[in-house]
Amino acid sequence: MGITAQQVKTLREKTGVGMMDCKKALVECDGNEEAAVAYLREKGLAKAQKKAGRATSEGWIGYAATDDLSAATLVELKCETDFVAKNEKFQETLATIAQTLNAQQAATNAPVALTEEQAAPFAEGVNELITVLGENTQLGRFCKLALDGAGMIGHYIHANGKIGVLVAIETGSEESAGKDELKVMAKDIAMQIAAVNPACCTPEELPQDVIAKEKEIYLNQAKEEGKPEHIAEKIVTGRLNKYYKEVCLVEQPFIKDDSKAIKDLIKETAKALGDTVKITGFCRMALGEE
Repeated sequence: MGITAQQVKTLREKTGVGMMDCKKALVECDGNEEAAVAYLREKGLAKAQKKAGRATSEGWIGYAATDDLSAATLVELKCETDFVAKNEKFQETLATIAQTLNAQQAATNAPVALTEEQAAPFAEGVNELITVLGENTQLGRFCKLALDGAGMIGHYIHANGKIGVLVAIETGSEESAGKDELKVMAKDIAMQIAAVNPACCTPEELPQDVIAKEKEIYLNQAKEEGKPEHIAEKIVTGRLNKYYKEVCLVEQPFIKDDSKAIKDLIKETAKALGDTVKITGFCRMALGEE
């Protein structure tokens, strides 16, 4: 039977697949649109399997959150080229995946790989991307933070979509959670985490064996420099405080104003709100990290 241009156009709009593939599917299915959609999905799956071995070094980190910002999720969707990562359909699929994970999954507090069961509901959508965009596309890790009480989850996605950050901020009241001062601080701290990549929030969170090792290194350095014991101890303290500024978020100089530390920014915001403000956790995800 003859296949009209309108039939091909309608099938293309429904599936996003190329015109020639749509025409072939309609011919194979005697013009039956539903059968042609199924045919293209089957072919898409075959194409996905062929492309599965290609490297996925590009992609984008997606974000979703509840309306009250009490929970938020990051998820990475990987592909072969930056061009495809910026594609509208790619971005729409990524947004849907992030929203679904945020609604259905428990907090992870750190980036984790999706299990086979968690990834299964998105397999069809990912395979459709492979068919339409012609590149291997793979789901990577996700991270979800959720609050136990009042506050908000701040976020920042770097402009190229390759770094995403969530930061959990606890306040003493629900009223403070919706105020602009807190939202500005949350965005600034998320940007800080993206740029500087701290290991933890506070020095107290560092493992004692890590601190002990750093002290040992600094003490040996001071001894090699010929410093007296009482001077060496002061040197150890000074270098340890410098180490804290490198790896502990609240001790780091603020990237927008290095005359103050992040802990000072938190104090200023708390004073402006007339409330308590505390960072209870954060997640930084860089595309392609293990």
